[in-house]
Amino acid sequence: MKRNDQQAYDRGTSLFSPDGRIYQVEYAREAVKRGAPAVGVRASDGVVLAAQTRTGSSLMETESVEKLHKLDDHIGAASAGHVADARQLVDDARQECQVNRLRYGEPIGLETLTKTLTDDIQESTQFGGTRPYGASLLIGGMDGDEPGLFATDPSGTPQEWKAVAIGGSREDIQEYLEERWSTELSTDDAVTLALEALLAGVDSLTGEEASVAVVTAEGYRRLPTEDLDEILAEVRPDDADESEDE
Repeated sequence: MKRNDQQAYDRGTSLFSPDGRIYQVEYAREAVKRGAPAVGVRASDGVVLAAQTRTGSSLMETESVEKLHKLDDHIGAASAGHVADARQLVDDARQECQVNRLRYGEPIGLETLTKTLTDDIQESTQFGGTRPYGASLLIGGMDGDEPGLFATDPSGTPQEWKAVAIGGSREDIQEYLEERWSTELSTDDAVTLALEALLAGVDSLTGEEASVAVVTAEGYRRLPTEDLDEILAEVRPDDADESEDE
């Protein structure tokens, strides 16, 4: 009987277990952890979003795997988790940006966009007939002249960050960011830090396997593969440097 009761809470998308857990939300978080990692770094003059682009076959075109998304002229996003779920969240965010411009004649604020999106995410954990989104987003950009970085969670919780990682190897990447982030970073420094942090969590990374976007007061732009190859050739995680010294 105890096992059957446990399965009942396990299958319910909107039921609390006796110890206060919603198992489907926890499973959605596990789906995010199984995704390729993405990193967001807030700099003094903008925000950098970076991600590993992981393909299931050497025959797959790397460009077809979208990890970074332009939401508006001043906002970008990085995703981790189920690709289809992430695309739906990105589409919802883009629509919200357009509606705000048409309704109020001005770009939407980062916090407003994030909280609107997470309100919808939370609803999927509260009503029957739905399931939580198996994806998380990093939303970064400019609020006027001020850069900002937010993260969404499958539970519908919005969080603001100075630097953050989502997806696989999050703990290793987050530890690297916590040790090296500073308020003095420029966007160029933040690009280097983001790639170094990714290298701290993955076995290898090339310019073709990485995606990097920079959002400043001038707008959203993606860095070309050639630039990423040059930066990656210069950076190494600390453990690699130590092994070379040995």
